[in-house]
Amino acid sequence: MTSLLRDLGANPTVVELDEEPRGKEMEKALARLIGRNPAVPAVFIGGRLVGCTDKVMSLHLSGKLVPLLRHAGDVETKEIM
Repeated sequence: MTSLLRDLGANPTVVELDEEPRGKEMEKALARLIGRNPAVPAVFIGGRLVGCTDKVMSLHLSGKLVPLLRHAGDVETKEIM
């Protein structure tokens, strides 16, 4: 997932919950946010939960991921001539 986002020009921040001192607490907060145990990776774009790998890939294949990244300011808009 990180590779895809980087290939699209984004600079993702990756948080490994199992390596974070407060990882379990963060995981519980994420579960409360989505109403169930989170699928990993849980991808946020522009501070909003997008979903897991399947959802992000679906957005990518439908051509909706890059516009979403651009709207969030995570990818520079480049003109194609």
